Amino acid sequence: MFFRQRQMAYHAKPEKPDPLFAKMLQEPLGGQWGEISVMMTYLFQGWNCRGPQKYKDMIMDIGTEEIGHVEMLATMIARLLETSPIEQQEDMAKNSVVGAVMGGARVEDAIVAGMNPQHYIVAGLGSRPNDSAGNPWTSAYTIASGNLLADFRFNVTAESQGRLQVSRLYNMTNDPGVRDMLSFLIARDTMHQNQWLAAIRELEEDGLEETPVPSNFPQSLEKSEVAYQFLNHSEGMESQQGRWAQGPAPDGKGTFTYVDRPPAYTEDEGQLNPVDPRTYGTPPAPVPPAAAE
Repeated sequence: MFFRQRQMAYHAKPEKPDPLFAKMLQEPLGGQWGEISVMMTYLFQGWNCRGPQKYKDMIMDIGTEEIGHVEMLATMIARLLETSPIEQQEDMAKNSVVGAVMGGARVEDAIVAGMNPQHYIVAGLGSRPNDSAGNPWTSAYTIASGNLLADFRFNVTAESQGRLQVSRLYNMTNDPGVRDMLSFLIARDTMHQNQWLAAIRELEEDGLEETPVPSNFPQSLEKSEVAYQFLNHSEGMESQQGRWAQGPAPDGKGTFTYVDRPPAYTEDEGQLNPVDPRTYGTPPAPVPPAAAE
């Protein structure tokens, strides 16, 4: 059950409208690594969690927090598209990108200049569940596998990519209000990266999962001779210098070896057998007329 309170998790008040930056902010809202993605990922990980309650509760805490982040970004985008105060309209109108929203220039000018036309045409100067290129958000961005170690590792990636993108956006605006909100989101991403790393360590210490994931699949069923080989599949041998090519593997169950020239399995050239001619594919040899009838 969720309850909403009127106060925001953090304020989202730009100093002035900026429809071009509103378009850019759609990325951390509705992009692959945006707040909608992590919100839905964490909520489904929590709802599907069969592990100890402390993990489920922690996942639901952060999933619910991300709902607030979605609200903050959606609100900021809408405010960046709002009409400015009367005394600012004349100055804003000089910039057709901003002025169109202020009534100081034509909306068509702003569209040509880079404004997201859907902000005006579809959303009535509001945010959209899309990325910065207008692609609609998709649930394909969510990861909830039921294996907490696999999921928590993905979560570190999601928070790292999210912090990376928001940090880039921070440097693309001088608006103090926008920067203030972004600095809050960047700080929360710092916490969340550390949170998932701590959860990974605790999950392993609790003996619930370990590398390689899934740990309960018998390694005896693997092709063990290639389980710890690094294969040099490109020109040059610089990769041999890395930790991944020599010494004990991180899981403590094998030793890395380096294979300069990976072998080809010459007994299989990938040739396919003929199929029913009624599929109308190209056969390896001409099909007798009677066979096609």
